Amino acid sequence: MLPHIDVRALRGFRTAAVARLGLVGILAIVGPGLVSGFADNDASGITTYSLAGVHFGYTLLWVILASQVVLFFTQEVGARLGLATGQGLTGLVRDRFGVRWAAFVAVTMLVANFGTTLAEYAGIGAALELFGVPLPISAVAAAVVMVLLISKGSFNKVQYLFIAVGAVISAAYILSAFLAKPDWGAAAANLVIPHLAVSPAYWLAVVGTVGTTITPWGQAFIQAYVVDKGLRPEDLRGSRLDVALGSGITNVVAGFIVVACAAALWATGQTTVTDAAGVARALGPLAGPQATALFAFGLLAASLLGLGIVPLSSAYTVCEAFGWEAGIEWRWREAPAFYGLLAVFVGGGALFVLTPGLPLLTVMFLAAVLNGLLLPFILVFVMLLARDETLMGPLRSGWRLAVLGWALTVVLVIMSLVFVAATVGGS
Repeated sequence: MLPHIDVRALRGFRTAAVARLGLVGILAIVGPGLVSGFADNDASGITTYSLAGVHFGYTLLWVILASQVVLFFTQEVGARLGLATGQGLTGLVRDRFGVRWAAFVAVTMLVANFGTTLAEYAGIGAALELFGVPLPISAVAAAVVMVLLISKGSFNKVQYLFIAVGAVISAAYILSAFLAKPDWGAAAANLVIPHLAVSPAYWLAVVGTVGTTITPWGQAFIQAYVVDKGLRPEDLRGSRLDVALGSGITNVVAGFIVVACAAALWATGQTTVTDAAGVARALGPLAGPQATALFAFGLLAASLLGLGIVPLSSAYTVCEAFGWEAGIEWRWREAPAFYGLLAVFVGGGALFVLTPGLPLLTVMFLAAVLNGLLLPFILVFVMLLARDETLMGPLRSGWRLAVLGWALTVVLVIMSLVFVAATVGGS
């Protein structure tokens, strides 16, 4: 009989070894930040950025730049928690704050994530319907393909697939922006100099743009993914570079989406579009059929990536709460709960979205509200854990990072509550 091999120990040995090899070691560490960054531009994010450009032109580009700073900070803290502890967020909350708080975080996140998963199916359906594919076929096919890809592949293969899809999304939207022939001078000016408005709708768009970039599931996912990859404290340098690349790409792509919609729709007075698929259709007569195809293809790829990441984050969350084995490197027989939950979250979303008469807009609205309500709790837990010297050791946040972190947390909590209040009040 062959001796038992500890897969995680081997991955940890590998990352510890390559951490001393400079650029080669850094490239081996890269992954969690990039994948998390790409996944932030999912169906919900693309819709938000599109409507920001449609209704407010270039004036919200400064928000994209500001949110990049905040996204880097929150993701860096999440990655550092994973590096220092080797545990996911829900598991740490359970150990430090008790089972009740862990259950609260897990249940609320699952409900919010389920709504976000439905939004990904809606994005897939909307994109493929532009090419004549009905929703039932697209939903079932997407669910089957996603579960097989994640459960049958190795960690590295799945990671490279996610990164490749993210690169395709980025290229599609960058090209869409160039095809729209924007006013680059106006875009650059609004990127660095805020042009503020007094209307409530403008500030609601500001809050929504930040909120769709910094999400509870994204915070939990990067920490779980760092642990799943077997990274250690000595990998901090490479992990920070990974997070910087991921947050940078997220907001660059978001900026190009805003620019494309501002140039093609806002500048021509077409401000009645209500979703990303409508943006794709409207781009055709203005920027050519290539723009429609690229925008729709980007929406499809982004929704597929989100469909892989959000249920994966949900599976991590539940397994961490109960102490079950979780990770892409494990096989079905080694982590049946993890893969079973993944299949339930992906398959359940596919079945639910096919419910006749389902008000998808209402479901997505409720998911946004729950994400807004959960984000303050997640950020407070993250900041408390990051300052725990017993838990974090040398990776503990210093007082400067703590002051910055709490300041950003307070701002995000206020913005989140404003978003929830305004959304509920206007529903």
